[in-house]
Amino acid sequence: MAKEKELIRDLTTGSVPGTLIRFALPLLLSGLLQMIYNMVDMIVVGRFVGTQGLSAVSIGGEVLQLITFVAMGFSNAGQILISRYVGENRRDRVGEMVATLFTLLMSLAVIIMIIFLFSYKGIINWLNTPEDIWEYTRQYSVTCIYGIFFIYGYNLVSAVLRGMGDSRHPFQFIAIASVINVILDILFVGPLHMGPMGAALATVIGQGVSFLFALRLLYRNREQIHFDFKPNHFRIYGGVIRPLLSLGIPMVIQSAAITFSMLFVNSYVNTYGTTAVAVTGVARKLETMIGVVSQAISSAGGAMVAQALGAGKTDRVPKVVFHALWIVAIPACIMAVITAFHPEWLFGLFSSDRAVLDMAVTYIPIALVQYLGAMLRPANFALINGSGNSKLNLAVALLDGIVCRIGLALLLGIVWNWGIRGFWYGNALSGLVPFFIGGTYLLSGAWKSRASKPAEQSA
Repeated sequence: MAKEKELIRDLTTGSVPGTLIRFALPLLLSGLLQMIYNMVDMIVVGRFVGTQGLSAVSIGGEVLQLITFVAMGFSNAGQILISRYVGENRRDRVGEMVATLFTLLMSLAVIIMIIFLFSYKGIINWLNTPEDIWEYTRQYSVTCIYGIFFIYGYNLVSAVLRGMGDSRHPFQFIAIASVINVILDILFVGPLHMGPMGAALATVIGQGVSFLFALRLLYRNREQIHFDFKPNHFRIYGGVIRPLLSLGIPMVIQSAAITFSMLFVNSYVNTYGTTAVAVTGVARKLETMIGVVSQAISSAGGAMVAQALGAGKTDRVPKVVFHALWIVAIPACIMAVITAFHPEWLFGLFSSDRAVLDMAVTYIPIALVQYLGAMLRPANFALINGSGNSKLNLAVALLDGIVCRIGLALLLGIVWNWGIRGFWYGNALSGLVPFFIGGTYLLSGAWKSRASKPAEQSA
């Protein structure tokens, strides 16, 4: 059997900033590539179809979030637990977790696809989608729903690899998806005139090919992960399902609360018309420029914290949190300066509509608050997720997703009559919640007690 290089890597040795940067760099590049091909969707559609197509992709992206938060929650939980098992040198548990993740998430993908195919019309209406872009939004959303199997598959395979300390291969796979997506985007939306549906189809095909390459890698290295991919071994293993559900359900709730609360806020934003929808969609893409750095550092830091606690090296944990903070601060500050002084240039990358560019200027202070949240979140999520603290994940979900985002949006937007700015500010300010919860958790030192517990008990 042909084998690749060793997939499992020790993240508990070497300097903390060096290990963090080396592990996070491929994740960052993966995120940048994913951001680029998502932005290409909007740029290509915006140029070929116009503001209506741009707005449809923006709302369709919100629908896509609804079908992916389950995959993200359980995949992130699986990644943390695999890192913990590696730190504890329990390779047999890694194989059981791989089998359980595949069985659980692929089953959920089928169930969620069926549910959404019967309910997408109600969801699009619930989002207050403007009538002039309703059909475009339907085309984009339905196409993404049909590709849910590949979306879930790619997320879980990447989580397995990251949990074992391998961030290089997920980068290679997302690079494949990005190249395919860009080429097909231009072909489908341009010469073939498929509109937003073409952009969604390009994304699904790219992720499908990427998933197959990733699956092939795991199969060729099945001895390392202690899972042979025989059909009768794709099942739920009792020894790992409890910690997976214990940690994964709060993460799913967290993702769901944040996703639904953002959709709730955006449903009000959408009532302000197509221009407001376009500005909000572009602003979200701009935030992802910092978000990809945040996500990379959060994921890398979480894996390092999990392995460190599994190996009993608690002295490395505060160092991971500190270095994660300053690493993200650099690009966040750069992005803040560019947004503050050249907003029309940034938004002009996506749309030449004068109304969109004029409204974009009013978004500058909100964008700065969002960048601050994106800078402060990853270090704290690395600690909360890496320590496997499901209760804190649930607290973040409830405070961030429900109390703050929805509460502040309604207070500022309706009670204080700030209009669309109030909904924008409510969404941005809620992003600071993880910083206060994670900072308190770090200073309390309560996370240290988890180093003495196996993964089954720490979740």
